[in-house]
Order: sequence, then structure tokens, then C-alpha cells
Amino acid sequence: MSRHDVSLTVNGEQVTGQVEARLLLVHFLRENLSLTGTHIGCDTTSCGACTVLLDGEPVKSCTVFAVQAQGARVETIEGVAQDGQLHPLQEGFWEKHGLQCGYCTPGMIMTAKAFLASDPDPSEEAIRRAISGNLCRCTGYNKIVEAVQYAARKLSQQSSEKEEATA
Repeated sequence: MSRHDVSLTVNGEQVTGQVEARLLLVHFLRENLSLTGTHIGCDTTSCGACTVLLDGEPVKSCTVFAVQAQGARVETIEGVAQDGQLHPLQEGFWEKHGLQCGYCTPGMIMTAKAFLASDPDPSEEAIRRAISGNLCRCTGYNKIVEAVQYAARKLSQQSSEKEEATA
């Protein structure tokens, strides 16, 4: 098996490694970088538990080779909180009881983070469509949708406060 050098930015930090050509990104993150917040659910792209952001776009890291991420920016659930403060999505999952068993939560949050970046004021239907590639085995989608709505409101409020501060 051929080995390749990879260099990418993960959660704002430059990382390098030598990997087998067929090593999946999810395994590189979990085993090489000890970022175990990215879960492995199905290994077939069906569940979305392994979702990370690759250059800002949600991808299921169980179907991306680590070498395909060469030079890319990867964000995992470990990079979402900043300066010890939960991201509004993390806060929303806590406040609205969207966590349930928690297995799908990292993938749901990463998918929702990318979604809210493109649609900051989504309808409930749009949220449900956006997270449709992520499965919750607890079947508690209502609380997850409420968590995303909570985050959208909070992000909007934070944006308004920043605009007022600079005006």
C-alpha cells in the first residue's frame, strides 16, 4: 500500500502526517489526531455521524480519503466552541434538549453550522431538509430542529449587537 504525506488545517491548526492512500478522513481525525468527537456510524454515508466541514462544506468523512483533504481546511466538533464559549448551536442543543443519546449530535451540529452560514433565517421546513442527511436513531428530530432555530435566533442577535457596536 502506498503512503502519502498530507498537510491540512484542522480546527485552525496546521497538521501533517503520512497516511496510507486508502485511509479515510474520519480515521485520520480520530486515530492520528485523537479528535474522537467525529463519530463513525455506518461507514456508508447513510447516517451523517461523521460529518465535518471541509473548506466550509459539510462532508461525510467516512467517504473522503485523508489524502483528498490535502491542503484543505477541516473543522470538527472540537473546533466549534471558541474561547471556552459554546457555539449557539451547541448551546441550542443543550437548551432545547436536542442531545438525546448524543451519538448523532456532532454530525448534526456540523451540518447545521454550514447550513446556517448559507441560510441565517431558515424556515422549519428548510432546517428539516438541511439535516435530512443526518440520522438520529433516537428519532427526536423535533428537539434538534428547535435547537437549530434557537441557534439561528442567537446568531442573528449576536450579528445585530456587533452591527450596533460598530455603528
